[in-house]
Amino acid sequence: MTEGTKLTGAKRRDMLLLWLKEAGSPLTGGELAKKANVSRQVIVQDISLLKAKNEPIIATSQGYLYISMNAGSENHVERIVACLHGPERTEEELELIVDEGVTIKDVIIEHPVYGDLTAAIRVSTRKEVKQFMNHINSTNAAYLSQLTEGVHLHTLSAPTKERIDQACQALDEAGILIKD
Repeated sequence: MTEGTKLTGAKRRDMLLLWLKEAGSPLTGGELAKKANVSRQVIVQDISLLKAKNEPIIATSQGYLYISMNAGSENHVERIVACLHGPERTEEELELIVDEGVTIKDVIIEHPVYGDLTAAIRVSTRKEVKQFMNHINSTNAAYLSQLTEGVHLHTLSAPTKERIDQACQALDEAGILIKD
């Protein structure tokens, strides 16, 4: 696209899908807005329209991510784990998990009115944990777990069951894992 060319409507949404699919990592609304030569708010609206058409796009703390439904899923094991801690231990919790080679896909809480609320996290490395924590701190956003006195779930993903087991052991030793 040439500098200054403004993409409009359906063509812009087609390009957003293409850029997200090709990126393989999150792209921020600002990055997408710059590529399309529109405002970030236009991108937010476009992403909403694409999601309404069942495009597998999620918003993470690092930006928008296109989730290919068959991208490596057969090679990964997933497990939902229950945790309990205050906000001051969030970074520790996330680092304990990623240090075992495990991805934290999301955080889930059970809200008394809305039921299960899920937010994408998508962190796999200490660098991504730092970025996530910086984003939380710079926006003064509250953690979902603060709505449930620290109780929350995470969907964990790893190439092997053993890695998730090791992450759970580390969480247990730190007094963060809720066991049944």
